[in-house]
Amino acid sequence: MAKEKVSIFDFKLFSKLMVYVNPYKKIYFFVMTAAILLSGFSALTPYLLKITVDDYIRVKDYGGMVFIIGMMLITLTLEVIFQFLFVYFANFLGQNVISDLRVVLFQKIVGFKMAYFDNSAVGRLVTRAVNDIETIASIFSQGLFMIIADLLKMLVVAVIMLLINWQLSLIVFSILPVILYATRLFQKSMKFAFEEVRLQVANLNSFVQERIIGMQIVQLFHRENIEYDNFIAINEKHKKAWLKTVWYNSIFFPVAEISSSITLGLLVWYGGLNVAVGGSVSLGTIFLFIQMSQMLFRPLRQIADKFNTLQMGMVAADRIFKILGTESQIVDKGYWQPEHIKGKILINNLSFSYLHGEEVIHRIDLEIQPGEKIAIVGATGSGKSTLINLLSRLYEFEEGEIFIDNHSIKDFTIRSLRQHLGIVLQDVFLFADTIYNNITLHNPNVTREMVFKAAKKIGVHEFIESLPGGYDYNVKERGVMLSSGQRQLIAFLRVYISNPSILILDEATSSIDSHSEELIKNATNKITCNKTSILIAHRLSTIKNADRIVVMDAGNIVEVGKHKELLKIKDGFYAQLYKIDFLEEAI
Repeated sequence: MAKEKVSIFDFKLFSKLMVYVNPYKKIYFFVMTAAILLSGFSALTPYLLKITVDDYIRVKDYGGMVFIIGMMLITLTLEVIFQFLFVYFANFLGQNVISDLRVVLFQKIVGFKMAYFDNSAVGRLVTRAVNDIETIASIFSQGLFMIIADLLKMLVVAVIMLLINWQLSLIVFSILPVILYATRLFQKSMKFAFEEVRLQVANLNSFVQERIIGMQIVQLFHRENIEYDNFIAINEKHKKAWLKTVWYNSIFFPVAEISSSITLGLLVWYGGLNVAVGGSVSLGTIFLFIQMSQMLFRPLRQIADKFNTLQMGMVAADRIFKILGTESQIVDKGYWQPEHIKGKILINNLSFSYLHGEEVIHRIDLEIQPGEKIAIVGATGSGKSTLINLLSRLYEFEEGEIFIDNHSIKDFTIRSLRQHLGIVLQDVFLFADTIYNNITLHNPNVTREMVFKAAKKIGVHEFIESLPGGYDYNVKERGVMLSSGQRQLIAFLRVYISNPSILILDEATSSIDSHSEELIKNATNKITCNKTSILIAHRLSTIKNADRIVVMDAGNIVEVGKHKELLKIKDGFYAQLYKIDFLEEAI
C-alpha cells in the first residue's frame, strides 16, 4: 500500500476540516485568544522576576518587593486559569469536530454500494472510522493550537530579549540554528515513521478482525499454528515501526537538552563576567535570560513532537476525506413511494458484471405475475443470488431493465423499494442484541404484541420462549448462541413481521434440520399466500410445488416450467440437477 504524501500542514485539507469547525466558531476564536494571552502571561512572569531582583532585592526595598511578588502571583494565577481554559476548550472543540465527522463518515459508509465492500477490508474501514477519526482530534487538542501558542510565546520572548540586551540575545540565538536543524531532521524522520506506524496498525487490525470472524475455519482446518506465525510476522512489523519512532526520539531529545545546557553555561559565563567587571548586565537580567532561554528552547523541542502529532492528524484527515470523497453510492433518483404494490415483476434484457468485461448475467428476460410463486434453481455460480441482488438494488446493472408493477425499480426510492421486499438469506446475520431487537431491528412501529402474534402464527413462539429470557435472550455477536436453523427462523420472523409484498427466500432452508424445515414450510405457506414469491433453493420439497421453476446456467435462463414438465425434457438442465441434487432426497 502506498504511503500517503501529506504536507506538514495542508491548507486545502484543513479548509475541509474547518467546515466541521464552523458550528463551534466561538470556541475556536476563544481558544485562539487564550493562546495569545498565554504567550503574554508566560513572558511577563520572568520579566517581573528581573524587576524584583534588580529594583527591590538588590536595594533591599522589601515593601516594593511584596507588591511586585503580588503582581507575579496574579500573573501566575491568570496564566494557570487561561492554561486550563485553553487545554479544556481545545480538546472540547476537537471532540465535537470528530463526533460530527464520525457521524458523517458512518452515514457515507452505510450508503456505499455492496461492490465497495467487496473491495475494502473490514479492518481498514474500522481503523478509519475509529482510530483515524480519533487522531484528527489531536490536530486541535495537541497540534495546531499548541504550535500556535508556542510560536507566539517564542516570538514574544525573542522580542523582549532583544530589547533588554542584544549581546546576551546573540548568545542564545547562536544555538538556535543547531536546534532548528535537529528539529527539522527529527520532524522529517518522524513523518515517515508515523506513516509506517499507521499502515502497520491498519494491517494488524485487519488481520486480527478477519481471523476472529473466521475462527471456526481457522480451527476446523488446523491453521492455528500457521495463523500464529503470520500474526508474529505482522506484529513484528508493527513493533519495528513503533521502535523506529522511539529511536528518533532517543536521539533528538538528548541533542536538544545538550544544546540548552550549553546555552545556559554561556549565559552564566558571559553574564557573570560582565557583572563582575561592573558591566551593563545586571543580576536580574541574567535570571531573565536563563528563564527566557528555556522558554525559547523548551517549546522548540516540543514543537517537533507537536508537528508529528499534527502530521498524524493530517494523514488521518486525508484518509477520512478520501472515503468521504468516494463516489460509490447507488444513485437514488427515485420518486415513487407507493404504500402498496401488486408484485408484478418484469425483467427485460438484463445484463450484469461484478468486474468490467466479465458478465455473470447475460441478457435475460423473465416475467413474474402478482402472487405467483417462482423457484429459481441452478448450479453454484449460475447467477441466482446475483439476480436477487439486482432486484433489491444492492448492485447496479449495466444493461436492461427491471420493472415492478410496470415501474422501473429505479423509479422507486431505494427505501420504498426495499420496504416492499422481504429477503431471507442462507447466511443469516444477527446483531449482538436480543432476539426481540433482531426481529424488529429497533423499528418503533413494531410492538411486542405484533411480534408475539406473528411468532405464534408461524409456530416459533414456543421455541423463542424456551430460551433463557425468551425474546430478551442476547444472541451475542453474529448470533453464535443459536444454531443455523434457529437463526434462520429468527430471520424468517423478521421478514414476516415486515409484511412485504414480494418475498425472496435465498436458499433459506438449505442449512436447517427437519423440525425447523417444517416450521419454515408452515411459515412459507402463510407468508406467500397471495404474494409474489421467489424461492432459490436446492431442496426438492421447497420447489416442486412452485407455480414455475426457472433454471439458470452460467448467467442465462435455460429452462422455465413446472416440476413435472421440466423432468420430461430429455437431457434437460433441470433433469440433470434433479438427478444429481434431488434424487437422494426424493428417495
